[in-house]
Amino acid sequence: PIETNVSGIRISEIFPRMARHADKYALVRSVYHTAAAVHDTGHQMMQTGRLFQGGIEHPHPGCVLARMKGPRGAAPPHVVLPTPMGPTGGNLPHGQSAGYLGKQFDPLTLNADPSRPDFKVADLLPPDYISRIRADRRQSLRDAVDSGVKEFESSANAKLLDSNFQQAYTLMSSPEARESFNVSAEPEAVRKKYGMNKFGQSCLMARRMVERGVRFVTINMFETVFNEITWDIHGSRPFTPIQAYRDIVGPWFDCMGEFGRTPKVNPAGGRDHWPQCWSIFFAGGGVRGGQVVGASDEIGGYPKDRPVTPPEVAASVYRSLGISIHHELSGPQGRPIMLVDNGVQPINELFS
Repeated sequence: PIETNVSGIRISEIFPRMARHADKYALVRSVYHTAAAVHDTGHQMMQTGRLFQGGIEHPHPGCVLARMKGPRGAAPPHVVLPTPMGPTGGNLPHGQSAGYLGKQFDPLTLNADPSRPDFKVADLLPPDYISRIRADRRQSLRDAVDSGVKEFESSANAKLLDSNFQQAYTLMSSPEARESFNVSAEPEAVRKKYGMNKFGQSCLMARRMVERGVRFVTINMFETVFNEITWDIHGSRPFTPIQAYRDIVGPWFDCMGEFGRTPKVNPAGGRDHWPQCWSIFFAGGGVRGGQVVGASDEIGGYPKDRPVTPPEVAASVYRSLGISIHHELSGPQGRPIMLVDNGVQPINELFS
C-alpha cells in the first residue's frame, strides 16, 4: 500500500494517481451481498438495490430520475456509454433499463467507440438529402396523420412510439444536444488526458453531456484498455474518472463493480467471483471526501466493520440525486413499489 494525500488513508500502490485525490472521494471497504456469485445478480443488486423476482424488473436510478424529473431541454435525461453491459451489447439487461416504468424511460445507449477516428452516433443527423425544412414538414405531416387516427393514438404502443419519436426528433433538431457527443471538439491535450481509448473518451463525453444538461450518465468498463490488462495501467496513465470529476465539480459520482474477487488465487492463476466483500467509492453530490467507511478482515475476505449492502448503496444514490427513498412508483398492475425496501437507509456516514 501507499499513502494518499489524506493522513491515515492508504490504498494499493497500483493507484498512485488516485492517491493524490483521496480528499475528493470516500471509500467504502465493506460492501457485500448474499445472492449468487454471478454477474446478472450482481448487476441487479448494485444498480437497483434489489434482485429481480416474480417477473418484476426494477428500474435503474437514472431511469427513475428520467421519470421523476424529465429531460433538461433537448438533452436526453439518461445516457449509457459506450455500450450496455452484457455479451451482446445490444440490449439493457441486468438493471440497466427502466424496467416496470416503461421503455420510454430507458436510457439512450451510444453503442459506439468514441475513440475511433471514424466515430459517429448512428442516425444523430438526418441524411444529407433531407434538409431541415423538409424534416420539419415531415414532422408536421406525421402530426396531421396521427391526429386523424384517434383510436390508435390512445393505445399504449402509440404513446410509446410518440415518446420515442419525439425524443429522437428533439435530439436531431438541437445542435447543442448533438454537440455533447462531439469529443473531437476538445483540444488534443484534453483528449489525451482522459486517454485515447473507449473508456477514456466515454468519460470525456460524459463530462460534455453533463455540461449540456444530461442528468445521469452511466459509463461501463468491462474490457481491457490501452491494449493492456486493466490492472497494469493505473500507474502509467491518468485516472480518468477522477479527472472527469475534477472537471465537473458537484455532481454525484460513483465507481463500483458487481462483486469482488476471491482473496486467494485459484489453481488457474486467477481469482473467482466473490460477493462476500469488496470496495467502491463515491464523490460529489454532498459526499464528504477524505474518509473510509467500513473495513474488511486482514485478507479482504469478509467485512470486519460496518458491513454495507447494495440496498444501502442504492438509497445513497437516491439521496444524492435529491429523490426521497420513501417515494413510491407505480409498478405492474398499478401496484405501488418503493424505491428501496422499507427500513433501508443511505450510507449516512458519506454525508456527515
